Amino acid sequence: MVDSTTGRTLDHNRAAAAVWSAGGRGYDDVSFAISDALAHAAQRLSPKAGEHILDVATGTGWSARNVARSGARVTAVDIAPELIRAAQELSAHIAPRIDYRVGDAEALPFADGEFDKVISTFGVIFAGDHAAAARELGRVCRQGGRLCLATWAPDGAVARFFAVLGSHSSMPPPDPSPLLWGDPGHVEDLLGRDFALTFEHGMANAYHDGADDIWSKYLHGFGPLRTLHDGLDGPGRIALKRDVDAYHDHYRVEAGLHIRREYLLVIGKRR
Repeated sequence: MVDSTTGRTLDHNRAAAAVWSAGGRGYDDVSFAISDALAHAAQRLSPKAGEHILDVATGTGWSARNVARSGARVTAVDIAPELIRAAQELSAHIAPRIDYRVGDAEALPFADGEFDKVISTFGVIFAGDHAAAARELGRVCRQGGRLCLATWAPDGAVARFFAVLGSHSSMPPPDPSPLLWGDPGHVEDLLGRDFALTFEHGMANAYHDGADDIWSKYLHGFGPLRTLHDGLDGPGRIALKRDVDAYHDHYRVEAGLHIRREYLLVIGKRR
């Protein structure tokens, strides 16, 4: 098993690594809630047995496992050591074995053109330096290879959720916003030199019993919410839950909650 305590994370991304690590294995429940979008991306990647495929910002390895179903040889990286540890545990039954490593999307520890295909599902979008991450995606993908990214819509449900969290934080929002990866024009600027791009819109559907159910799962497994909550005093935590519950109550249906999250799939062919 790879020693997940080793690996290079750029200094300016260490705080982000700690935030995402806070979710640990519980982050897998967050991935399960958007698993239809993760499957969409894996299918558009169209992995084949024997191909060498990289999953960037793998989280707990959901997309890496989706890709490995094809018999492809999968390498997966994330800056968060606790997520990599969870991914290794959750993927122990997979053959061929997935090679999980701690690694930074802005400085991938791989050779030029090493991979036949590259995927990232709601992961690379959180890299602090968009241009550096985009260059790395192009650098490690071979000529003629395929790229597939799942990215959140800049004006959709996820944007509104992050706005709720941001209203309770003293930290400025990330600049540039990770949600810009959901703008085809921004993605063309980032990746158009290295990839011929096509786009496909999608809707991730999640189902929960109620606001308390999703609050419990996200407070445990979604690092940004858990870290924010831990940093607040008692009244601040009460106010945060009140506003997060109110946000989710907009998605109430007869059976509970049906949350719909808009996303953009980016499909590229390496020039």
